[in-house]
Amino acid sequence: MSKTSGIVGFLYGTACGRAILKTIMDTGADRFAVSFLRSGASRLVIRRYARKNNIIISEKELRKFGSFRDFFVRDKAAVSFDNEPSHLISPCDGWISIYPISPDSSFEIKGFRYRTQDLVTDRNLAEKYTNGVCVLIRLCASDYHHYCYIDDGWQGKNHFIPGELHSVQPSALERYPVIALNRRSWSILETENFGMVAQTEIGAIIVGGIVNDKENERVRRGEEKGHFELAGSTIVLMFEPGRIQLLPEFAEGTFDNEVRVKQGMCIGTSVDKQTEGQVYSTE
Repeated sequence: MSKTSGIVGFLYGTACGRAILKTIMDTGADRFAVSFLRSGASRLVIRRYARKNNIIISEKELRKFGSFRDFFVRDKAAVSFDNEPSHLISPCDGWISIYPISPDSSFEIKGFRYRTQDLVTDRNLAEKYTNGVCVLIRLCASDYHHYCYIDDGWQGKNHFIPGELHSVQPSALERYPVIALNRRSWSILETENFGMVAQTEIGAIIVGGIVNDKENERVRRGEEKGHFELAGSTIVLMFEPGRIQLLPEFAEGTFDNEVRVKQGMCIGTSVDKQTEGQVYSTE
């Protein structure tokens, strides 16, 4: 499992750090950091950031970026993905954890109880995921911060929810109900193989934006859905009961036992409604 970085551990794990964090949140000081990271002056931090996070990039590529923001949202030359229709793929790089959704439409992470309605604000839609499964993927600094569609289908409207910008690292989740507080955007994906999937992108500390490219149109597996700007973030997928069976190495993952995934890799399979023994299924 990944470790909490020093500065985030300090801000969330100590009384002094939390006092500083409150000042940052109350005064909007984080906006100055965002402005700097979008400016030409921020080019000076790119090389150090890449080295610290083991990001391999050539000097020629480095010279192309006009700001840290340009570097952070860079495209990969190509992203491969499992194209077997029945295989559930990860929409992004990151650390995956899995949570069963209980009969009261809630799930627990780090001692906080979250409702499906915290992620999908339409109550009737949120209730569809009762007894289903919540798949959470936490992106880190070294990850590729673009995300793709998990299947062919139809994407509905993007619903943006203004919120705070707490870190999504474990030390923050122990102190605050981050998933319900943070800035986020949700949409419904009517997929061909996995039913009606709710996908929520959650912003994190210093994230300048959640950028989604499409809405109310046909989409394809592996096609880019959008990207995060400036810092690590989280994607949450909610599945209706009886729709997916996760691979064994992912099925038992929690925030205390996260498993590493890469964008496009298989993490599970679709399940026919008549199949017995689904992971986290009540049918």
